[in-house]
Amino acid sequence: MAVNRLYKPMLDAMGITYPQYLVLNALNEADGQTVGGVAEVLALESSTVTPLVKRLEQAGLVTRQRSRQDERLVQVFLTETGRDRLAESTCLNVTLLQRSGMSFPEINALNRELQALRDLLVEGQTAAESSGRE
Repeated sequence: MAVNRLYKPMLDAMGITYPQYLVLNALNEADGQTVGGVAEVLALESSTVTPLVKRLEQAGLVTRQRSRQDERLVQVFLTETGRDRLAESTCLNVTLLQRSGMSFPEINALNRELQALRDLLVEGQTAAESSGRE
């Protein structure tokens, strides 16, 4: 994907992959999410996000902690190092915006439309799976 090719050199310099970058961004939006919550935000399976979180934890960018309200749940938090690494990545978004030739409001509108499309596709898949079980 073109976005990955654009980000790769910058992410390589930061020592993280694009999927790890997405996990860090999701946690930056709402720190303390469960792996399932991060997976839902990124439209990925928990089994895909779990190894990403483990690698980020090994790198000292996130920590995992049992929820105080429900010990069955494990929450993921950005560390200070993780926040610093994410702050380094702000140039990624600026670079992508500049190369797209689109304005920030246009990018936001496109992002909302893509999220709406994703939601419709998920709803359609869920409906198809439900009707197949009956």
